Amino acid sequence: MMYPFCKYSDGTEVVFSDIKKNDNDEEILYIHFERPTENGFDSVRFELPSYNIVYIDGNYTNDEIEMFKKIVEKGAPYFYKWSREGGIKIA
Repeated sequence: MMYPFCKYSDGTEVVFSDIKKNDNDEEILYIHFERPTENGFDSVRFELPSYNIVYIDGNYTNDEIEMFKKIVEKGAPYFYKWSREGGIKIA
């Protein structure tokens, strides 16, 4: 399951996954950034808690990817919290 987080003015949408277990039975989740293009999408996906990029495709710049990494790093506790709660609850 993926939950919406936000959408930026360039069309980049940010979503996060429910909590999963890896092969070592550790909790992981994914933060995915995706922007529509004429030919599909620019995409980059981070895995928590490693903060590694596990998927990248398209034309995001290095500066954009660094900005996304900072968002993931600063937001990690919240992504875990919201994932446990079934997404962000907005009135």
